[in-house]
Amino acid sequence: MTRAISLLGSTGSIGRQTLDVCEQLNVKVEALTAKSSVDLIERQARRFMPRLVAMESLEAAAELARRLSDLPIRVAYGLEGIMEAAALPESDTVVTAVVGMAGLQPTLAAIDRGKRIALANKETLVCAGELVMAAARRRGAEIVPVDSEHSAIFQCLQGCRDRGEVRRVILTCSGGPFFGMNREETARKTRSDALKHPNWKMGAKITVDCATLMNKGLEFIEAMHLFHMPPERVSVVIHRQSVIHSLVEYEDGAMLAQLGTPDMRLPIRYALTWPHRAESPAEPLDLLKCPPLTFAAPDLEAFPCLKMAMDCAKTGGTAGAILSGANEAAVDLFLRERISFGDIAPLVEKALDAISVKSNPTLEDILEADRAARRVVYGGR
Repeated sequence: MTRAISLLGSTGSIGRQTLDVCEQLNVKVEALTAKSSVDLIERQARRFMPRLVAMESLEAAAELARRLSDLPIRVAYGLEGIMEAAALPESDTVVTAVVGMAGLQPTLAAIDRGKRIALANKETLVCAGELVMAAARRRGAEIVPVDSEHSAIFQCLQGCRDRGEVRRVILTCSGGPFFGMNREETARKTRSDALKHPNWKMGAKITVDCATLMNKGLEFIEAMHLFHMPPERVSVVIHRQSVIHSLVEYEDGAMLAQLGTPDMRLPIRYALTWPHRAESPAEPLDLLKCPPLTFAAPDLEAFPCLKMAMDCAKTGGTAGAILSGANEAAVDLFLRERISFGDIAPLVEKALDAISVKSNPTLEDILEADRAARRVVYGGR
């Protein structure tokens, strides 16, 4: 069980919930990192008293250092500071709750120190899955998923005697706020519409990804790497109620599913306590109060981002980094109301068409693919 953590991305939704779980489990918080939320991270630092706090910008770090001058907490900044937090000797687990490509290099730094990675950053494996998983095997670092879907699969595989007995893994998907709409209808939806997820409370970027179904596409690629499955053995099914978090189908036709309330504290807790389970204060799932459980196939024509991600999964190489970088840039433009919802998928497709995919990429190849994709999407905007 985890004794002490470094928490990368402490001011986001997953980060805040991770701190709730740490308090419940009496887990020490040794390091916190954030992008720019000085007010919130100051409150977190005063409450949890970490050794180190790192901010993305020098300006934010300077302001935070001034505010924390009465405490024995060191403040660092930039990628170097965040990587230092990830590699901190006093932490046995690193929770990667940052959004986007920013999570890749700190995760690799933590893996290099042989730490447990409680992985909540999809882009790390989407962009560099083979490289990251190889590094984890080499350094003996455990990667335990935090995403509810991957945590569900991880749990369903615990009793698996032989991975050769697994026929496929099945990712469930709520369908987002625009389920049942065609592409013309979704194209007219606004920022406010896209941020109304039916079941989960999450950050803005991931909520928009749920609306386009890109989130499920990223999870599709992530599942391939986490569970060593080829793309033809990963499936997606729409399950509006978000009660079944994902399933594993075995060769004999048996299916194991993990059910629970839509509360991210549950997979966070499991990632920190695995291979054990700790009592949770969360309200348990009441089967007698559950709505009927329904399932449907995803509409790949209405939601082309999922299809693009599935295609990138088959292509491999730097395709995932191009997809991820282009999507991150397009969602940023949408959230700043510089483009419409209907522009997101075409911009991602434009980047995928414009940039050549490299096989067996190095870390620098992956970082450059991400940068190139962003250049295509941002263009003159």
